[in-house]
Amino acid sequence: METKQKRILTGDRTTGKLHLGHYVGSLKSRVELQHTYETFILLADVQALTTHFEDPELINSSIYDVAIDNLSVGLDPGKATLVQQSQITSIAELTVFYSMIVTVNQLRHNPTIKTEAKNYGYADLTYGFLGYPVSQTADITFCNADLVPVGEDQVPHIELARKIVRKFNDMYGTSIVVPQAKLSTVGRLAGLDGNAKMGKSMGNAIYLSDTPEAVWERVRNAVTDPARVTIKIPGTPEICNVYKYHCVFNEAEKDNIAEMCRTAQIGCVACKKRLNAVLNEMLDPIREKRAYYEAHRDEVRDLIVEGTRKANAIGNENIHAIKEKMHVLI
Repeated sequence: METKQKRILTGDRTTGKLHLGHYVGSLKSRVELQHTYETFILLADVQALTTHFEDPELINSSIYDVAIDNLSVGLDPGKATLVQQSQITSIAELTVFYSMIVTVNQLRHNPTIKTEAKNYGYADLTYGFLGYPVSQTADITFCNADLVPVGEDQVPHIELARKIVRKFNDMYGTSIVVPQAKLSTVGRLAGLDGNAKMGKSMGNAIYLSDTPEAVWERVRNAVTDPARVTIKIPGTPEICNVYKYHCVFNEAEKDNIAEMCRTAQIGCVACKKRLNAVLNEMLDPIREKRAYYEAHRDEVRDLIVEGTRKANAIGNENIHAIKEKMHVLI
């Protein structure tokens, strides 16, 4: 008997173009796993509204940007299904059902919610922002995804999702798949300004769509070892932000670069130029694919519409079975 292919559900908030942090945190894993898992990529426009509800134009344009970024890094439209979150009715219904069994204290104590609220300066949380993990649980389970590739900051959300699903299954006798998180090998990519995290809203990111000139401008201004005022002063690569990027994107040369830094054989400018070359070499094929999709936006729209249609069919079948178990169908 043929074994059913397992599913992945992952995605991105549609609040702007994606950057290198997204690439190492999740995109790279998606590309690798699409060959062995049925892959669903969520264009999370509802979740984008939790922080950008006053900027609908950005969310609209970002639906295309995020889709194109995913396709540009190597996701095969024949293998990966692009899904517009707001158009999946079963996600909305599951969000409501799950919200009945999750306490406010569970949501308030979620460390990711606390951190994001602080980053955005939210003293008074909206219902949608606080309930983000509940909505995310619905995102993952509308299609019974087995695996969720995420960065480490999303692990608390996945843990809560697993608790919600277990409780729901125990309560109603449903058979919703309890999802597993798949962490990237790079836990978190620091911002070029030395901030602990690269972020869209922090102005410290290199975007997958950046030109070579834009990449160099970012790298040129990146924070390095503050003690290296001149090239003659030996450096400490472990505290240098540029070296951290070498460790992620230039593994073949990282040890040699570290040794040259410690012995003052290489200056910060030369080190940055080498990183810039490596990054642009990696981004060139991504730029080439992006140029194609930018010139064929109707094709991108068709992929989103068809993917959303497919996802709705799956979600509607699942939600019907769930409603039967909940005894809400008459």
